[in-house]
Amino acid sequence: MNFTYIEDLIAQAQEKNIAVGELVIQYEMESSQLSRETIWQRMQSNWQVMKASAQKGLTNQEKSASNLVGGDARKLVAYAAKSYTGSTVMRAAAYAVGISELNAVMGKIVACPTAGSCGILPAAILAAAEKNGNSEDEVIMALFAAAGVGMIIDRNASISGAEGGCQAECGSAAGMAAAALVILQGGGAPVIGDAVALALKNMLGLVCDPVAGLVEVPCVKRNGFAVVQAILAADMSMAGIKSVIPADEVITAMKEIGQALPKSLKETSEGGLAVTPTAKAIEKRLYGLQAE
Repeated sequence: MNFTYIEDLIAQAQEKNIAVGELVIQYEMESSQLSRETIWQRMQSNWQVMKASAQKGLTNQEKSASNLVGGDARKLVAYAAKSYTGSTVMRAAAYAVGISELNAVMGKIVACPTAGSCGILPAAILAAAEKNGNSEDEVIMALFAAAGVGMIIDRNASISGAEGGCQAECGSAAGMAAAALVILQGGGAPVIGDAVALALKNMLGLVCDPVAGLVEVPCVKRNGFAVVQAILAADMSMAGIKSVIPADEVITAMKEIGQALPKSLKETSEGGLAVTPTAKAIEKRLYGLQAE
């Protein structure tokens, strides 16, 4: 059993008449030679860490060592009642920011698919599960489906900011989250492809330009924005909106864009926000470097 493309993932799930997540479990059983129970328990353990990081992130007041991030998730929670977006979206954004802030203070997180994008997938799933009343088994199955999407993106493009820019990190995480959200809403396999495509294609070209080389600015807040992208992509696809460009072609485009991006915009802190006057002043304060 193998799936190289999103198209394969969907077709094989339909052919076998099983959930996408179940297909990913079977693939993992074959490739790892581990039992279904062991694989399930490992994902269950990951989910416990994700939930704990989300809850801790909402209450965290600790600032990062740089003093650049920390406490913004609490502000989102406090403001939620006045928001334009509604409680579920604000909850997801707060979770995403909080988890990413926790990462910045060396808290325990799950890199899904990377540490820089660690808040997006768990935030989306937790907010959705709270809204829908999904069971833990449903959540874990959605996580397996998201993992399958992430594997395909990594195989055909990249999940590394150093290789493909932030589109490869936050973009990939948004695509994975959109797939999971469709499943938690009861959507079928074909809808997943549109959700992934819609989420990912609207983050194409996003550069990786961390201020002072830290996974803090703009990374933390990007997690909050990316989870909203994932939610809207899932809602659009569940509403019957199709992506004109198929998911696999979007992934190929992301790879080509990543290759075209200059080195300065791929995690080197040599371009973008990282070389603004404020960013250079921060770098000088932290490292004693001369601002250019």
